[in-house]
Amino acid sequence: MSAPPGFLPWQQDTAGAWLQNRERFAHAWLIHGLAGIGKHRFALAAAASLLCESPRQGVACGHCQACTWVASGNHPDLRRIRPDAVAAQEGEDAADDAVEPAGGTARKAPSRDIRVEQLRALHDWFNTATHRGGWRVAVLYPAEALNIISANALLKVLEEPPAHTVFLLTADAPDRLLPTLVSRCRRLPLPVPTPAQCLPWLQEQGLADPKPWLAVAGGAPLLALEKAQGDDSEACPAWLRQMLSPLAKGGEPDIGPLADQLEKQAPAIWIDALQRLFVDLSLAAFQAPVRYFPGEQAGLAAIAQRAAPERLADAAKWLASQRAVANHPLNAKLFTHAALQRVVQACGPAPSTETV
Repeated sequence: MSAPPGFLPWQQDTAGAWLQNRERFAHAWLIHGLAGIGKHRFALAAAASLLCESPRQGVACGHCQACTWVASGNHPDLRRIRPDAVAAQEGEDAADDAVEPAGGTARKAPSRDIRVEQLRALHDWFNTATHRGGWRVAVLYPAEALNIISANALLKVLEEPPAHTVFLLTADAPDRLLPTLVSRCRRLPLPVPTPAQCLPWLQEQGLADPKPWLAVAGGAPLLALEKAQGDDSEACPAWLRQMLSPLAKGGEPDIGPLADQLEKQAPAIWIDALQRLFVDLSLAAFQAPVRYFPGEQAGLAAIAQRAAPERLADAAKWLASQRAVANHPLNAKLFTHAALQRVVQACGPAPSTETV
């Protein structure tokens, strides 16, 4: 028998204190915090704890009948509401959560939105008696995937919540959600774990040297693990090092080969790395320790010393605007080349204003 999802080491104190007050539990909670710290894991472990028939200090025992059902994915009082694309990433079929998309039998690309049909399909579930009179728990993630129609449908449910039902929503950025929806939820912020809390866990996952991966992930351990298991063998990607090395010496890198490498990656991945780079350059400009690429501190300091702060700020702002359209470039090769050129220009010395 497999155990239901458990809380990660850095979540246990928060979970224990929160769940022991279940007699006065709110009907909807918004669990939020930095991306990659384990909010979805926390919500699912909380659901298992709320459904457990013999909780220990508020936390699931892992052995009762309810915990067995949760572990096998068959608990009748648990529902997950997530985009089809997220379900596919998790190796499951979202049709098990709610309903198939309306229309014909032709297979379409999995939706990245939480569809209103998924929420409407819960109405019969709400009207069914809970197992042994216990809780009914709906875990919805990520809440940012709610579109305006599905968000309003959820709002109507939360305005008149079904009896014995708890909604657990997770979000990286609550400010992106419908304000009226947020107002209907109690908020539970999850703190970023300290390195002492998550470095041992990362080593248990097989990372011999987790510190650079934790740094590039901004202190988020699950994101650090995801990055370490990706295509790059080092926390600072080889292409980024190839770009930084000549810049640190006052030269210019050859953009062509770099663009060829990045064309093979999803734009959001390398734009994210560049955005982290510009945060580090901003810190280095003020002689502060860099955050994401500490192994490149000396080179970043050399670049920041020569670059004009306003050019770095403008390039960082431009990258943020490009992130929004990164998945739909009109010409991938041209987009990649233009982005690298903009970065290199910003990292170089400011053009001379002297006149002859």
